[in-house]
Amino acid sequence: MAMVLSLVVAGLVWVAPRLLEQAGLDRTALPWTAPCSVRVGAESVPLSQDEAKLATTAVALEARGEDPPETRDIDPAVLDRLREGPPDDAGPSLTCRASPAGGLAEEEMTASGLTPRAENVRAAMVEVFGEQSLGGFAPGGIDEGHGEDSAHYEGRAVDVFYRPVNEENRRAGWLLAHWLVAHAEDLRIAVVIFDDRIWSVRGSMAGWRDYNSPDPDNEILRHLDHVHVDVQRGNE
Repeated sequence: MAMVLSLVVAGLVWVAPRLLEQAGLDRTALPWTAPCSVRVGAESVPLSQDEAKLATTAVALEARGEDPPETRDIDPAVLDRLREGPPDDAGPSLTCRASPAGGLAEEEMTASGLTPRAENVRAAMVEVFGEQSLGGFAPGGIDEGHGEDSAHYEGRAVDVFYRPVNEENRRAGWLLAHWLVAHAEDLRIAVVIFDDRIWSVRGSMAGWRDYNSPDPDNEILRHLDHVHVDVQRGNE
């Protein structure tokens, strides 16, 4: 019986990743695999959470002319893909499997118009990416300009603008989007949206998914000109 069970498990380990690829899902959807991966050509290169954070930080610092941390243990092909993006069209290359934080308290908006968790994300982005063009919040809060029940109205969301919409800015936006996903658990991030794609901590096993804009002709609502990031609300 034990031998049969072992054969079944071994078969599942071998077959499951291939079934996922046929379904358009990444191997990170499997709980026994590495939590992060980068798509390089037809292959999916696994990364630990620390490797993903290191790699995305390194390429972000390089892009702004700063000295990156040491990355000798990371596959150079991974770093190249994160730096340059897919060769045919800008888009997502890195995804991570993550879990919502338990026991988070709900937070009140601060004077900046952001909750402390959202303010922490803003500060962390500035540390790595430098000064950015930001929006989606204001002192005292905002109550219009976004969809119904938007996290912006609770001070939980920040928009980082990459304008005009062109290939160069799309690739720059994906540097940030990947960095946010790699750091999602540390920063208590809930959702990242950019360039017609969405990643959420609760749906992270599915990786990046198509984002359905309420207005397909609106660049702003499709998040083509900005990376949207919002943090977890908390439930205590």
